[in-house]
Amino acid sequence: MSQMSRQDPLIENHTVDYVPLAERHGKARDLFTLWFSTNIAPLPIVTGAMVVQVFHLDLLWGLLAIALGHMIGGVVIALASAQGPRMGIPQMVQSRGQFGRYGALLIVFFAAIIYIGFFISNIVLAGKSIVGIAPSVPAPLSILIGALSATAIGVIGYNFIHTLNRIGTWVMGSALLAGFIYIFAHELPADFFTRGSFNLSGWLATVSLGIIWQISFSPYVSDYSRYLPADIGIGKPFIATYLGATLGTILSFTFGAVAVLATPEGTEAMAAVKQSTGWLGPILMVLFLLNIISHNALNLYGAVLSIITSIQTFASQWTPSIKVRVILSSIVLAGCCVVALGASADFISEFIGLILALLLVLVPWASINLIDFYLIKRGSYDIASIFRADGGIYGRFNLHAIIAYFIGIIVQLPFANTSLYVGPYANLVEGADLSWLVGLIVTCPLYYCLATRGQSQQSRAARLGFTD
Repeated sequence: MSQMSRQDPLIENHTVDYVPLAERHGKARDLFTLWFSTNIAPLPIVTGAMVVQVFHLDLLWGLLAIALGHMIGGVVIALASAQGPRMGIPQMVQSRGQFGRYGALLIVFFAAIIYIGFFISNIVLAGKSIVGIAPSVPAPLSILIGALSATAIGVIGYNFIHTLNRIGTWVMGSALLAGFIYIFAHELPADFFTRGSFNLSGWLATVSLGIIWQISFSPYVSDYSRYLPADIGIGKPFIATYLGATLGTILSFTFGAVAVLATPEGTEAMAAVKQSTGWLGPILMVLFLLNIISHNALNLYGAVLSIITSIQTFASQWTPSIKVRVILSSIVLAGCCVVALGASADFISEFIGLILALLLVLVPWASINLIDFYLIKRGSYDIASIFRADGGIYGRFNLHAIIAYFIGIIVQLPFANTSLYVGPYANLVEGADLSWLVGLIVTCPLYYCLATRGQSQQSRAARLGFTD
């Protein structure tokens, strides 16, 4: 092995290509720190406050719903993450092994839109945070500072992202713990434990929100596990990702609920955090800003990998260099900054509504991905075929996956309850979007039946051909 291959370069030199076994490194615990630290952030805290402010649950029932939702949804993200060491390629490239070389393009497109949407929303949020901390800094400059910082992290890549989140786990985890201690060490409002009550619609809406939150990470979790040694197995990455993702989000959602309960009813979530934590509030705001920037690097990194995957689909012999990733990152940065600088005051809420609507297309994909990897192919894929111009053994289009995918989207529509579309049965349980459940229930068995039937037909044809 050459000296170069023994060293981890500062700037990641792989994009969408296979990571050779000789370059694998890291520990499963890196996945815990990545997903724990990533979720100690304002967005999950604000979302957790909704449990009290929108769904009107009391603290006990709210905590039960938060925990249950994330524990169920965490299974999906953990199963997706555990694929990385076995495959050694980004998640979206792996989709070619399920949908075919060109069939995977639609999934890659939706993933890129989601990444870019979250990147824009977070640089707007980072800009507002900087202005809140230093009011003298102009808003446009604040947005540019947040965007450039996240881009620098995303360009450096995999190793730096993991290093930052290893540090962030201790810093953000300690800060959040200090916040909890401060709140409970001071006098609580008389209605702290009694504000709100159990209601079925709010409870189910909270559980669904937790599940959807976890599923939304599934298109890119294995991007951050693909450098781990191939012999690490499935169990360790699964457990590390599951515990990190669920504990981080449960704590953040809970902190948001506790903060708004510790302040007068109707207080805005982040204002409630500052108000309920006293002298610790400004420190938390600075740490949250740093974590927004760190987390947003994941969105840029995923967006660039998706764009490269799309281009490489039509140029099978092309292996993108570091320079290409830097150029594409700069282009994405420029375009997103233009949008962010012209964004309206309610841009974040509108865009998050769009992103949540796009989850309709992620649920069937996640179903097909997990069924294919764990039940159909059992983790055995031909990596060379995934990169061949004709798709190799996976072909250009896999009709079984494509049919199951579109049916999985269609069956969700009557039950969808999004900002873009509300189905006729959306309010079977008022306030709860249960379309994801219908998507899972239909897509999983449908794809399994189609895929296994296709395998049986291929085996039968092979036997007949051999006999002849």
